[in-house]
Amino acid sequence: MAVIVTDENFDEVVLRSDKPVLLDFWAEWCNPCKMMSLVIEELHADYRDIAVIAKIDAERNPHTSKKYNICRIPALLFFKSGEIVDQQIGATRKQVLIEKLVKQFV
Repeated sequence: MAVIVTDENFDEVVLRSDKPVLLDFWAEWCNPCKMMSLVIEELHADYRDIAVIAKIDAERNPHTSKKYNICRIPALLFFKSGEIVDQQIGATRKQVLIEKLVKQFV
């Protein structure tokens, strides 16, 4: 299961991570988010040893959502060394996320 991020543990899990982080902002009512959920879980299974694949409920964690100006979901942010290095707004194919994630290791 993907790592669960909250307003309380965001700094520790995302900003202080020594691995690249893919953070999925989602909400229970969001159908595209539900479609992406399986992709996120597959990425976690495939890449958990070299990256943090995480999810944050955008509605239940308003501080982090506001900090990153999350207006549309799913919103997938890629972090490296605590900084956003890429993003994907809206549902997409798994291969697109893999390509964005792999770029973080170069």
